[in-house]
Amino acid sequence: MKRISAGILIASLLTVAAGCGNNNGNGNASPASSEAASGAASSAPASSAAASSDAPKKDVTIKVFQFKVEIADALNKMAEAYEKETGVKVDVETHGGGEDYNALLKAEIASGSEPEIFNSEGYAALEPYYDRATDLSGESWAKDVVNSAAAPAQVDGKLLGMPMNIEGYGIIYNKDLFAKAGITELPKTLSELEAAAKKLQDAGITPFSTTNEWWSIGHHTINVGLSEQPDPVKFIEDNKAGTASFKGNEVFGKWINYVDLVFKYSQKDKLTTDYATQVATFASGKAAMIQQGNWIQGDVDKVAKLNLGMMPIPIDDSGKAHIYTGPANFWIVNSKSKNAEEAKKFLAWMVTSETGKSYITKEFKFIPALATIPATSEDIGQLGAAVSEQAKDAGGWNWGRYPDGVIQGWGAAMQEYQGGSIDKDKLFDKFDQAVKDIVSK
Repeated sequence: MKRISAGILIASLLTVAAGCGNNNGNGNASPASSEAASGAASSAPASSAAASSDAPKKDVTIKVFQFKVEIADALNKMAEAYEKETGVKVDVETHGGGEDYNALLKAEIASGSEPEIFNSEGYAALEPYYDRATDLSGESWAKDVVNSAAAPAQVDGKLLGMPMNIEGYGIIYNKDLFAKAGITELPKTLSELEAAAKKLQDAGITPFSTTNEWWSIGHHTINVGLSEQPDPVKFIEDNKAGTASFKGNEVFGKWINYVDLVFKYSQKDKLTTDYATQVATFASGKAAMIQQGNWIQGDVDKVAKLNLGMMPIPIDDSGKAHIYTGPANFWIVNSKSKNAEEAKKFLAWMVTSETGKSYITKEFKFIPALATIPATSEDIGQLGAAVSEQAKDAGGWNWGRYPDGVIQGWGAAMQEYQGGSIDKDKLFDKFDQAVKDIVSK
């Protein structure tokens, strides 16, 4: 078992995230630039007091409304462990895996059923919840969060959420199937990736398992083109302002070739393949590659113990390909809920108790976002280890810089393109139009 210092691992993982707009293709912002990008200092919530040291109250229920389907079972078990230790009940409701989580969350809030804790991405995605997001800057654990992991949820000097974890995605591949097809060197360019796909196909192996899920072929895939811009943040801000377009952009002109390659060498029923089926197909050894992240480790392990690796995503033949990393999401404490203080205590327990920390690494298979949570390569799995090894040169996550609704529009356009009903010019037109439809409102 190889022990990984969480501080070293996370610092390495997020070195790139501090370099906002720096011409190296990496696109996460520093805390200061995050605040400027949000443009919401006036609407940020007032600072709350640090969490009380009083014992949790036993006559309350904390409702958690969360999106991460991969950890649903383990999170429910963690909730049971918390109730056993404290007497406080935690009711977990999970929505994801193709559902529009943000739409469901807004409906939940509109119905008057306020969860104590919910998930949100940072940057623009967090803006609709500024009136509910409790400032967590004074919590005991806040000082242990790696700065760049916190950046997307920092507004006007306040930390509006606890980063859930660190994740990375790229092309995950089955090493044994590669060997079976005679692939002895990992492809580093788009041409080499196609050559590998052909070798796999000739050996009777489906090269890629892909999906029709809007979020996967939408914001994850589109983020590749965003992050490979010379200055990702500038492109995004110019795009929102209407002075830069997807259509005619040099990077996206290359990016579409990668998209075409994946769709060409994927399973025949990709248009009806949801996320769970995509992962199950890969996990069962029916395909050699999948564009996903280290979050699939647990689901793959339930099917088989595969020999896996993760490689960067090439969009051209330059040899300068990357994986993409960032804080997956944030735990937001809802200031308008009945038991916000109890919710803060639950989050504190999650990242400071031995039970909670064990669940984060051993059960969730998370790369921790706090330097005080130790992890081992055995804990976080082959894919978590692969992410940490490549993190220094990783690109960032940038889709959250667009307001809610944009990525849904992108996803719908990608579904049309995958199905062959529109060409690439129309695809890029729809990307730009999705931004105009939401930003100009």
